[in-house]
Amino acid sequence: MGKVYIVGAGPGDIELITVKGLRCIKEADVILYDRLVNQELLNYAKSGAELIFCGKLPNRHAMIQESINESLVRFAMEGKTVTRLKGGDPFVFGRGAEEAEVLANKEIPFEIVPGITSGIAAPAYAGIPVTHRELSSSFAIVTGHRQKDKDDNLKWEALVHIETLAIYMGVKNLPYIVSQLLKFGRAKETPVALIHWGTYDKQQTVTGTLESIETIVQESNIANPSMIVVGDVVKLHEKIQWIQEQKDNSKNFSESVAL
Repeated sequence: MGKVYIVGAGPGDIELITVKGLRCIKEADVILYDRLVNQELLNYAKSGAELIFCGKLPNRHAMIQESINESLVRFAMEGKTVTRLKGGDPFVFGRGAEEAEVLANKEIPFEIVPGITSGIAAPAYAGIPVTHRELSSSFAIVTGHRQKDKDDNLKWEALVHIETLAIYMGVKNLPYIVSQLLKFGRAKETPVALIHWGTYDKQQTVTGTLESIETIVQESNIANPSMIVVGDVVKLHEKIQWIQEQKDNSKNFSESVAL
């Protein structure tokens, strides 16, 4: 019997992977990796390791989740060391828990290797702290993706009282997100940032307010993958941003990533 390591690869900058995560890449016989994993990390795989792309785009999946689950089980039962490499942290909107459940049901040994999640890292690289003694003592991680044909079960009336929101996968639903925050009492002057390709060399940040951000995003051609940050902490972006961001707005997600 082999073993499966469900590993968080971090948000993009390859130096943000954990020491243990990197060891799991180096020792794996098989690596199943997701779309938002920095593929430079695969250069650390040992010679002969099998590399399998499992990326998902809206309406286009390289592998459906059931096939990924079956592959993890099959390779482990063949006695192989398997690394399931996920962007960010496997337990933050990464379906890592679902894969772990499948392995547990089959009594296959596995370990979870946490990773740095983009909800903290992308703002940090943009000079935006998710908490601040004077500006934000509460912080929430929220999914901005609404499953097709399913009701939104987020409690927006509660979220408006949390000082900083880090919203994943929300660019497509930005108008809806803005409308819900305004509906339940968030001020239209509330600062908002979108951080595109956070922690990569091509990172790009745009800022505005709940009132203006939709227009700014459209004019800047900001697309996924982008992290949305809502709250007064966004005001610190101009003061403490510490990397020189890409200024060319011409490339969107579909143009700038090759898989």
